[in-house]
Amino acid sequence: MQRMFAEDTPWKVSWMERISPQVLEVAGRHTERTIFSRFLPPTRPADAAGMWRVYYEKWWMMTAEHLPAEMYGLLPELAAFTPPAIVFDKRTYSPWIDGRLNAYLKGLEVDTLVITGGETDVCVLATALGAIDLGYRAIILTDAVCSGTDETYDASLKLLERRFTTQMDAMPTEAFLSSVSG
Repeated sequence: MQRMFAEDTPWKVSWMERISPQVLEVAGRHTERTIFSRFLPPTRPADAAGMWRVYYEKWWMMTAEHLPAEMYGLLPELAAFTPPAIVFDKRTYSPWIDGRLNAYLKGLEVDTLVITGGETDVCVLATALGAIDLGYRAIILTDAVCSGTDETYDASLKLLERRFTTQMDAMPTEAFLSSVSG
């Protein structure tokens, strides 16, 4: 839920506008328990390792050398929740790679994660699969995640819903909020 995915960039995800109200609702009701993961490209392609270098040679215009720093920020309406909501920066699709997020959550004795944001077939998928691998229960809010295309959104949710039935749930935002209120 960063500006570089919501505004006029090559990585714009048009669905983000459609899911923002649901993400805002969840974050607004559970601000002190909200964690945003923020994807940060390198300064220049040469700073990236392995196939990430090739990736950023293709997407050079999204590196810090070319994209203004404020574009990496959260959408302003979500940034207003920080603090108490916190931000974990990441350099890959998955927020689990460096271990900081898992250590933080384990320190709080968290066992369930509610996942929102974009893109369903990239960062959301990596977050959900990593959470499952680490033993968390994952809940994906189906109307609070987005993809660049309907096809990849549908395929990602179908995969997660059908293959990980004991480790995750998928539901609309209202069903989740109703289940945790009162």
